[in-house]
Amino acid sequence: MVNTSEVSADDEGVRPDTGPGEAEPVKTAADFDRRVLVVAALVFCALMALSTRYGFHRDELYFLDSARHLQAGYVDQPVLAPLLARLSLSLFGVSVAGLRLWAALAAAGTVIVGGLTAREFGAARRAQLLAAIATATMPVLLSSGHVANTTSYEILAWASIALVVARIGRTGDTRWWPAVGVLVGVGAEFNHLAGIFAVALLIAVLAGPARRTVANRWFAAGVLIAVLLVLPDLWWQAHHGWAMLAMTRALNAENGGVGNIATWIVGQLTMSCLAMALLWLAGLRFLWRSGNPLWRCLATAYGLLFVVFAVTTGAQTYYLGGLYVCLLAAGAVGIDEWLHAERPRRFRLLTATAIMTAMSAVVVLPVLPPSNAGWAYKVSATSGETIGWPQLVSTVGEVWKSLPAQQRAEAVVFTADYSEAGAINELGRGSGLPTAVGSQNTDWWWGPGNPHATTVVAVAPAPEYAPDYAGHLRRFFTHVRVAASLSNPYGVHNIEWGGHVYVCTGPRKPWGAMWPDLRHYE
Repeated sequence: MVNTSEVSADDEGVRPDTGPGEAEPVKTAADFDRRVLVVAALVFCALMALSTRYGFHRDELYFLDSARHLQAGYVDQPVLAPLLARLSLSLFGVSVAGLRLWAALAAAGTVIVGGLTAREFGAARRAQLLAAIATATMPVLLSSGHVANTTSYEILAWASIALVVARIGRTGDTRWWPAVGVLVGVGAEFNHLAGIFAVALLIAVLAGPARRTVANRWFAAGVLIAVLLVLPDLWWQAHHGWAMLAMTRALNAENGGVGNIATWIVGQLTMSCLAMALLWLAGLRFLWRSGNPLWRCLATAYGLLFVVFAVTTGAQTYYLGGLYVCLLAAGAVGIDEWLHAERPRRFRLLTATAIMTAMSAVVVLPVLPPSNAGWAYKVSATSGETIGWPQLVSTVGEVWKSLPAQQRAEAVVFTADYSEAGAINELGRGSGLPTAVGSQNTDWWWGPGNPHATTVVAVAPAPEYAPDYAGHLRRFFTHVRVAASLSNPYGVHNIEWGGHVYVCTGPRKPWGAMWPDLRHYE
């Protein structure tokens, strides 16, 4: 329910495609609640204050390595996240805080989008504030805002697309479709999932009365803009055997299937603060019963993607994270009157939210000392994967320097995992280590280094992530010995804990000739 005392008339929509006699009154939106900006600023400050605790995340090391190999696309993501990493390198050097600045800004921006989306759904100031708080306390937002991979940007892109669609639904002004096209195109250049959201939304639109809103030149312009923006990535994929399709199949095999459906369903309850689950469930109800065809399409797209992701990538529970911003905003409007009918209801909701947010922050953010972070690793691996990288680089450096100089001249450092290569190439820069090469994902496409190498110093993660890796190496070398084991001083059993550094000699065929057989996507 919009409070008319808070309504401004400066954003009334128009219906350029409505014929004579079909004009309908268009609701105006309430004034924007500036307290939303305060909530966003608090999120940004908290994320930046914690940004330098622990160290780089394994994905961040990969993105920094990718930033030094700028190209139009990559096996597992488009170009924009590596491009931001390149900008960070130019402005701040190899800096954890510098790299995470962009993710923290994206998280803060998402909070603002949450408040604005509630405003489009008819929220007065108090409901806008509730939507902002609900967004700010999402564990997936805090976790992704702390780590500069693609997730924080993907969540912002999805939330922004839903915001503009909500505005088109409210005003009927189809001239906003090109803006949706820009958001889809830019979002898809951060993460391909934005394109999947756009396709699901289009299916929902075409299947119902909302299809009238896309039968115009503005929607066609939006589609054209989106396609033009993703052309660089499509060009790269076409020239690299459509590697993203092979990568998608590998991810689906690893994370999909019937066994992960329960994981997916339970995981959706953790996308928002658990106390706010009431809000997004109310949001689904609000959108479905709104009578607004485009708003209902947002709920339909959620249902469609819920089923698709549950079957194909169930263990990747965060894939729908961006759409919960829209649902929370809709829910803030849907329960506004009920929530304010009795003061204790607001108090109980906000108190439960504060308690649960504090509990989740201990798991998804580096709040605890590193030595106490191991217990949370099984719940959320994010913080645990930021520990131990300097020690890994030091261990590899010791093995490398133990080789005779003549042997080092014909040797390469080879990693099974992209994060190991990123750690060596970024944290080991200037330490005497050579540039590491890797076999995983886009690393493989950057080549084997010296194709005539006769010694390979191979680095592999723990046996549960790289089973019988010594046996794998013996397919290519006659002599394989364990030179060192990997650990960290905090006892966190992450992916690298229990891994090994091998020295491999006696190649069964030239190193460069082995390279095609070493590639793996996961």
